[in-house]
Amino acid sequence: MNIRIATTDAEIAACYPVMRELRPHVGEEQFLPRVRSQENAGYRLAYVQEQDSVVAVAGFRVGENMAWGHFLYVDDLVALPGHRSKGYGAKLLSWLKEQAAKEGCEQMHLDSGIQRKEAHRFYEREGMTMASVHFVEKVAPNKALQATPKSGAPEL
Repeated sequence: MNIRIATTDAEIAACYPVMRELRPHVGEEQFLPRVRSQENAGYRLAYVQEQDSVVAVAGFRVGENMAWGHFLYVDDLVALPGHRSKGYGAKLLSWLKEQAAKEGCEQMHLDSGIQRKEAHRFYEREGMTMASVHFVEKVAPNKALQATPKSGAPEL
């Protein structure tokens, strides 16, 4: 089982049918631009290919903050339904741990929706521990700030 980083537009696009399983709100036409935009913040997309099709993907990034120090964060981890329980997720998670070590990370983190009980059992089986509760609140973006060029601060 070979794991690669998607770097070309074609490789990224080939990951979409798998990612759609986890992120159905992201349309196919949005996928490539979103991955490319997120790459500016360090996002990478790893994938497992079986024969000629992608069967599992993991989106991740390396960062640093006060709470965790230097860490690898797993944004996305998913396999196609017909390819689950065949070791792809475990292999990707193990590969991500190796990447974290290579990048000098002290920890690896991910969030998982509270409804995803099977995923939680999988993560625990793979040696991860549930360490926190994540809170969220939707915010209406300030349209004036969104129109401001990225290179400068908004004029006051």
